[in-house]
Amino acid sequence: MRGQRVAALLATGIALVASRDDPLAGRIAGPPVACIDLARVQGPTILDDKTILYRQSGKRVWRAVPIGSCEALRPPATIIVDVYGGQLCRNDRFRLLSYGMTIPSSYCRFGNFTPYDKPDRP
Repeated sequence: MRGQRVAALLATGIALVASRDDPLAGRIAGPPVACIDLARVQGPTILDDKTILYRQSGKRVWRAVPIGSCEALRPPATIIVDVYGGQLCRNDRFRLLSYGMTIPSSYCRFGNFTPYDKPDRP
């Protein structure tokens, strides 16, 4: 019985640590869009091998997932984006420059951008 309580407490503690480290924790996903306005966002930040984040002042974080395989996508790589105009859109290309390397990866493409908003407090 005591071992079950300890295991439950450990599992709860792990969940709390994971949610504190997750920049999307506590946020609500909205419908994906094809483009975001680059003048209104900061970033990019590579979260993991499938997630790129752009932060918008206020309560919004945009999550982009690459289309298909993008093997070089992992922190602390630098994203080199091909931008035409003031928006970043689905299918726009980017490459990654891994730490200590001088030649960027092959091209990857952005998928849709999903907004994650902090809920309004009552």
